[in-house]
Amino acid sequence: MTTAPTAEKRRTSDEAAQADTLLQRVILPRPSDPTAVRALYVDERSGVKLEPTTPVPGEKSTPMTLTVSGTSGRRLRVTSRTSAVVPEQSEVSFGAYFNGLAAGYWRAWSTLDEVRLRLRLEGAGRVDVYRSKADGSQIYVRGEVVDRPGVHDLEFALDLHPFEDGGWYWFDLTTDAGELVLHEGGWYAPTAAPGRAAVAVGMPTFNRPADCVATLAAIGEDPAVLAAVTAVILPDQGTKKVRDQAGYEQAAAVLGDKLRIIDQPNLGGSGGYARVMYEALGSTDCEQILYMDDDILLEPDSILRAVAFSRFAREPMLVGGQMLSLQARSQLSTMGEVVDRNQFLWRVAPDTHPHHDLAEQTLRQTPWLHRRVDVDYNAWWMCLIPRAVAEDLGLPLPLFIKWDDAEYGLRARGRGYRTATVPGIAIWHMSFIEKDDSSDWQAYFHYRNRFVAAAMHGPDDPKAMLLETFKRTLRHLMLMEYSAVALQIKALKDFLAGPEALFPKLPVVLGEIRAERAEYDDGRPLNSATDVPLADLDALGAQLFPEPPVGRLKAGAGLVRGVLRNLKAVDPAHHDRPQRNVPWKNAQWFVLAGLDSATVSTPDGRGVTFRRRDPEMFRRMVKESLALHREVAREWPTLRERYRAAAPTLTSREGWKHLFED
Repeated sequence: MTTAPTAEKRRTSDEAAQADTLLQRVILPRPSDPTAVRALYVDERSGVKLEPTTPVPGEKSTPMTLTVSGTSGRRLRVTSRTSAVVPEQSEVSFGAYFNGLAAGYWRAWSTLDEVRLRLRLEGAGRVDVYRSKADGSQIYVRGEVVDRPGVHDLEFALDLHPFEDGGWYWFDLTTDAGELVLHEGGWYAPTAAPGRAAVAVGMPTFNRPADCVATLAAIGEDPAVLAAVTAVILPDQGTKKVRDQAGYEQAAAVLGDKLRIIDQPNLGGSGGYARVMYEALGSTDCEQILYMDDDILLEPDSILRAVAFSRFAREPMLVGGQMLSLQARSQLSTMGEVVDRNQFLWRVAPDTHPHHDLAEQTLRQTPWLHRRVDVDYNAWWMCLIPRAVAEDLGLPLPLFIKWDDAEYGLRARGRGYRTATVPGIAIWHMSFIEKDDSSDWQAYFHYRNRFVAAAMHGPDDPKAMLLETFKRTLRHLMLMEYSAVALQIKALKDFLAGPEALFPKLPVVLGEIRAERAEYDDGRPLNSATDVPLADLDALGAQLFPEPPVGRLKAGAGLVRGVLRNLKAVDPAHHDRPQRNVPWKNAQWFVLAGLDSATVSTPDGRGVTFRRRDPEMFRRMVKESLALHREVAREWPTLRERYRAAAPTLTSREGWKHLFED
């Protein structure tokens, strides 16, 4: 007996042959995946109950939350990447990150009015389809009992109209007396996809040969993915070459003449991605260009999903993949990012929570994951750019690293091309919780490129941005991060030099900033705090730290005290022996501002820096930074005109040609 409406029908063999209508396959974890990763593919928790939250006045429906009373002990048995067996007397939900359909995104950006869930099942059991609203409340849609011998092809036609603000579709499988085999499944469009699936995958690399070979192998191991890929373009900018890595020959043999490795000097991420676009537009017939980082773990199906989303998009748009954490692979690190147009800083999208662990709180238990999140750009750990958009917008700016992806997204938006960061399209990337690139050698690029992007797309009045960066100057100085301020000063000077300096700087700037940073104590990491005399603090004192000032008045007063103390003379006894050893998590301005010296561990825990307070350097750097901020404010209208006028050259094939073909 079935509860499905008459509009639901079993698919015909002709419909099954329309592979180009596939939006996303049902996929399962790999045998090598950690146990927690299963939560990204299936939700195996039983005893899940829907309970109403406190009613909201004026709401027509009451949001629901999930409680979990236990687990069944019988787990889904995965037999391949696309098939599995549900044991008897079990219940498994495919309402998980990679197997639910983020219907709100398809509703907002695609031409589709409905989708179809197709499942090939064998055995005895039940299929139930659910949907959610943007607040996470769940609604039962329909279901069907499978109780006849043989293999059964089921199809559910599902309306996309209820998802204006967000929401997901998913299905559950339940068994009683026998097993239920899922041979395959997927979410489909009712019509053929426009255009062609012909994606050029671009992956610039610098000394990550093992990661690159693993990604090349992942692309080649799936026939469906390989069929959609027309080229794999790999600008190799390192000294450890991908061609020399174990496993390369096998991976390259599968890809055949689709693989193009291009050796070039280290031009950073922007130089690598510009080369990808340069080659893709100039020597392939691709319809899509997919940027990916070299230090990722790829879920190959994400390539197919990004291409499908792009082909069904109502208008040409950028399709971004989300970032999962490589260190804790069940964590969703980034849901989406936006740019604050006032201070001109990127930040996570409102009402999202970075580093959310889906093994602890599943998709069905996390209401905020059901709201559609709109973004300004997508980082280039994974981002698909349609060929037509690339031909219109041109190549990335020559920024080396930082802000190249954000600037491209803002450039696209300014020309009417939006970006969608789509759940279920994702890669695993090293999480940023183990580094602080705002204070190491990358600080230069954070500052210079932020101002370049702001000159092109930012505010008429840079007052808020300049105030924020000068606050950062003071913060760096109270942290005794003199190298970061030196790089900020260099960045502002290079920005003031104008757009004409960007291309000449690209091949040489990394060497310049590394040399500059090495002149300061905080730019010369040591292996351990034991490389210098240990502080004399007793064990208790060494583990007690000041509490952060709470409130604007206390924070302001603390800042004034910190500045005044940094102008006072230093106790010579603290020059060779640090006053205290400070763990990274405690290295806050209100802690270090009260010290003459300290060893501070690095964010990744692999070393320390021995920082010494220098009042004369503090005075000089404050004075120089303040003068440069004033100059930027004074010259802002002219700088905006110069950078905007130079944009066509900076982003053109001719502009980049001398770096690629000389």
